[in-house]
Amino acid sequence: MLISTMPATSLTATYATAGNPDRDTPLPDCAGGESFALMVIGHSMAPEFLEGEIILIEPEGLAKHGSYVLAWHQEEWTFRQLLHTTTGWLLHPLSPNFPDAPLPDLSAVRGVIIQKALPGRRRASKHYI
Repeated sequence: MLISTMPATSLTATYATAGNPDRDTPLPDCAGGESFALMVIGHSMAPEFLEGEIILIEPEGLAKHGSYVLAWHQEEWTFRQLLHTTTGWLLHPLSPNFPDAPLPDLSAVRGVIIQKALPGRRRASKHYI
């Protein structure tokens, strides 16, 4: 399991060596079948995900409408809510200060957030599946 810090809007710090993760390009070992953790920095996913919380990502999780996902979008890693609308799929930040990002399909989605926790506060944990 990898624990790292990065903004919810940009996850390039940890995955900089992964490059563009098309379906034929292997990701780092931590992004294989095992879950990994990241620390939220920034406010794009507030109020559900606050700065300093730890999110647990399942790379092989089922992405569906309403899921919180890790995706490769516009040449960077991002963490957003996945929504399906009449016009297609969107990566949706929970904060209204950030724009939605349309997706042509789900190939950019590389993991599903399955849990969050606040370090040092076991009872503050929340599961998403």
